[in-house]
Amino acid sequence: MNRRTFIPSALAAALAPWLHAADQRPPRIVLRSSWQTVNIGDIGHTPGVLALLEKHLPEAEVRLWPSSVDNGVDEMLHRRFPKLRLVVGADSIKAAFAECDFLLHGSGPSFVAERDVAKWWENTGKPFGIYGITVGSLDPATIELLTAAKFAFFRDSVSLAFAKAKGVRCPVMEFGPDGAFGVDLRNEVPAAAFLKANGLEDGKFLCCLSRLRHTPYWKVKKGTAFDEKKHARNEAMKEHDHAPLREAIIAVVRETPLKVLLCPEDATQMEVGREMFYDKLPADVKARVVWRQNYWLTDEALSTYVRSAGIFGSEMHSPIMALGNGIPAIVCRFAEQTSKGIMWRDIGLGDWLFDFDDEGDIERVVPTILAFAKDPAAAKAKAATARAFVQRRQRETMAVLRTVLSTR
Repeated sequence: MNRRTFIPSALAAALAPWLHAADQRPPRIVLRSSWQTVNIGDIGHTPGVLALLEKHLPEAEVRLWPSSVDNGVDEMLHRRFPKLRLVVGADSIKAAFAECDFLLHGSGPSFVAERDVAKWWENTGKPFGIYGITVGSLDPATIELLTAAKFAFFRDSVSLAFAKAKGVRCPVMEFGPDGAFGVDLRNEVPAAAFLKANGLEDGKFLCCLSRLRHTPYWKVKKGTAFDEKKHARNEAMKEHDHAPLREAIIAVVRETPLKVLLCPEDATQMEVGREMFYDKLPADVKARVVWRQNYWLTDEALSTYVRSAGIFGSEMHSPIMALGNGIPAIVCRFAEQTSKGIMWRDIGLGDWLFDFDDEGDIERVVPTILAFAKDPAAAKAKAATARAFVQRRQRETMAVLRTVLSTR
C-alpha cells in the first residue's frame, strides 16, 4: 500500500457522514507526546505544545496520547489544562482514531512515535504533522511516512538539512522551535519555600546544570540494563566536561554578588552535581553555592528559573524553558547529545552555545559566563530578542496547523 496517496474507497464512503459532521464542530487533535517522566525536559515538551495550541487554536479539542504521565505528571498537566483528555488503553486509542481529525507528533529527540503515527495514517487516512524533532538517521519507511505528513518542523537546522538531503518531501519542511519553549507551568509555593530556605533571592542567583555524556538511565528506570560502554565513556569524560563549568561557578561567586544553584534536569543529576561540582569547590565558594538534593517536576523547576538571573550548563531543556519565559541561558553541548543544541544558533544565540568537543570553544566558557553574570541587563535584552524570534516561529507554525485543519 502506498501510504501517501491511497485511501480505500470503502473507508472514504464510511467517512463521508463524519466529514460533514466535522464541518459543524471544532477540530479535534490528538497530540502524541509525553515520552518519559524522569527528565523535566521530556515532560516539558507536552505542556509546551498544549500551551501553544491553547493560545493559537483555542477552539480545538486536544487529546493527549502519552507514553508516560506517572510520577505526578498527570496531576500537574491537569492542574494547568483541566479540560485535557488522555488517550490511554486500546478503547481510548480506537475512539481517538475514529473521532479526531488530526494527529500532531510532539517535540522529541527523534521521530519517537513513528509506529503510532504509521498506524494512524494506515488505519484512518487522516492527516498528521510533526512538531519540532531532531533526526540523525532515516530509513526508507520513515522517509515515506514523513513525506506523507502535512508538515514537518525540525527543531534544529542540521536535522532539517539532513531530512531534505535524505529525500523527505512533505509540503512544509521548516525550522520549528522545540515545543518546550511554550511551557508556562508554575508551582510557586514549593519553589519559593526552597529558595527562602536556602537564602536565594530573586534575581540574585544563577542556575547551573550539568550532565554526563550518556544519561545513566539504569539508575532510575526499571528494566534498563547497565551499559558498560556508556558508563566507561561517562567516567572518561566527566572531569573534562565539568571542569570548565566548575571554574565558571568559582569565577561567578568570587567576582560578582550572585550565588549559584546546582539543580537537575533529570533524576540522575543530583548525584553528578554533588560529585563534580559541589564537593570539589573551594570553601569560600561553596558557602555561596546551593546543591539541590531532590528531583523536581517541570512546574517547580520553572518557578525557580524565572526567579533566577539566568542559567548555564550542559543541558538543553531547562535553558529552552527558561528562555521561553525571558530568562537568559547559555548552553554547552557535546556529540552524544545529537544536533539539538544547534537550535541555540538557529534562534540567534550562537555565541551562547559551546561545543565541549572543541577545545577552542571550551576556552570561551568562563569569560562568557562571567560577562553574562556581570551584565544582567544586556543578557536579558539578548534573551528577549531570541525569545521574540521563537514566538514568531511559534505563531507561524501554528498558522500552518490552522490552515491544515481548515480544509478538513
